[in-house]
Amino acid sequence: MDPVDIQTASALRRLRLISAPEAVSFLLLLVCSVLKRTTDFDAVPVMGMIHGLLFIGYVLFLADAWNRTRWPAKRAALYFVLAVLPGGGFVAERMLRREVDAGIMAARARREGVVGA
Repeated sequence: MDPVDIQTASALRRLRLISAPEAVSFLLLLVCSVLKRTTDFDAVPVMGMIHGLLFIGYVLFLADAWNRTRWPAKRAALYFVLAVLPGGGFVAERMLRREVDAGIMAARARREGVVGA
């Protein structure tokens, strides 16, 4: 596997690995927000910080993956929109897993000479 392919696969893997925790943190932040308004429990500042850090990481990893994969702007925008929808990170994780698996299969086929480079 050529180093560029490895770097691209790594960028996609990083984005995939942060998408589910980012989605979980967003959902927990929504729950904390409701609890803040209905009870005396206020975990919004802590959960907001955690979610904010994960969201910034997601956006940085998305920019890196977009740069390395040369996705069309529409695909990068789709991954961004999924990050701001509750539960969208889970959908992004599944899409990215399929994309990484397809890339691995394509690289393996090229290496074995099944398809042209």
